[in-house]
Amino acid sequence: MYFHYYGQLLHQQNMLQDYIRTGTYYAAIIENYLDIQGRVVVDVGAGSGILSLFAAQAGAKHVYAVEASGMVEHARKLIAGNPSLSPRITVVHGKVEEVELPEKADILISEPMGTLLVNERMLESYIIARDRFLIPNGKMFPCLGRIHLAPFSDEYLYIEIASKALFWQQQNYYGVDVTALHGAAFQGYFSQPVVDAFDPRVLVAPAIFHTIDFMTVKEEELYELVIPLNFTTTMAARVHGIACWFDVLFNGSTVQRWLTTAPGAPTTHWYQLRCVLSQPLYVMAGQTITGHLFMVSHSSQSYTLNLTMSVKTCGGGAGQGGILQTASGKLELKEPYYRMSQPHIYSWAHDPQLQQLQMQQQGNQSSQQQQLGDIASAIQQPSTPLQSSLSSTLLLQQQQIQPHQQFIVPVQQQQVPQQCNQQNVWGS
Repeated sequence: MYFHYYGQLLHQQNMLQDYIRTGTYYAAIIENYLDIQGRVVVDVGAGSGILSLFAAQAGAKHVYAVEASGMVEHARKLIAGNPSLSPRITVVHGKVEEVELPEKADILISEPMGTLLVNERMLESYIIARDRFLIPNGKMFPCLGRIHLAPFSDEYLYIEIASKALFWQQQNYYGVDVTALHGAAFQGYFSQPVVDAFDPRVLVAPAIFHTIDFMTVKEEELYELVIPLNFTTTMAARVHGIACWFDVLFNGSTVQRWLTTAPGAPTTHWYQLRCVLSQPLYVMAGQTITGHLFMVSHSSQSYTLNLTMSVKTCGGGAGQGGILQTASGKLELKEPYYRMSQPHIYSWAHDPQLQQLQMQQQGNQSSQQQQLGDIASAIQQPSTPLQSSLSSTLLLQQQQIQPHQQFIVPVQQQQVPQQCNQQNVWGS
């Protein structure tokens, strides 16, 4: 199923049209051509062969494009369609764990990242390719990845998920009482991680990150991952779970580039991921949230996520030592809820700067809106298809000239390992 999915051109197109992803790879390879020029490159999981073509553009001596899915035939056609580059690219059909190559690689390139970095377990193949084909002190693009985590508060999302189980509260569904299954359905919906883009203002504490160094990590270390959680909240809120995203580093000799999926950065096809707890936690500013995210791999090319979060409430109770709130959940990374919404549009009433901007724009737009409104009213009841189309177009124009209400705050730049000089870019 995994190879069948990536053997279809429509899915390859979806990734290629992620210009943050593709543009960052192109920039990292071309800007660091000195790392590639005259060297042997292995493209692990080559897909359409686009990264192999980038490496050839950068002057690679030879590129071995290893691909296990049926996409290999499309890759051969695409590469053959670029005759100035194709003589230096060999397409190899097979799994990287099984194929044999005639020479070692000076550099590996790959796009092994899935949702939450590790979904699809392609990272393990990337590590196996490192051990099999990379020369000592060779390079890997990318060379490390980081999973970022932060607690969030999103009442809209929580209610949306909880309300899905309301169907199972019916006591007379065609004469059948289905309420006995409500509890199981309720927990079932909360077992789905949410994949969407969210506004970073839902975060209630600074993020932490867990680093996976692709240059040194062992394959078996990816079978189970334990990420300790420790946050200090910056506001009073109901905490609904953990928000996650990732970034990867291309540590070139000339330019170091980051590819990030952070909230507030340009959205990628990975979006972000949130693990929502069925029982929220109540916190005050300055409190400490502890816990862990325990990730266990399985044969479906994914992970089971076991999340536990705790916060100690100051004051009376529990022998005057405070009350410990704890919430936990078990989620399947393989079965997410693809919400895919854009970041929530916050109310103007809560942002004085946006209110002032709205007032300024209203004066400039009122005359245009009035003209469009008069014309739309005159054809409010169209009698022909042409009038109907014109009415719809005018109404759409009225909506489009409204002030742009979506306001995104860039995330703060995180610290990176000292051995890596950094240039944090969003695919530019």
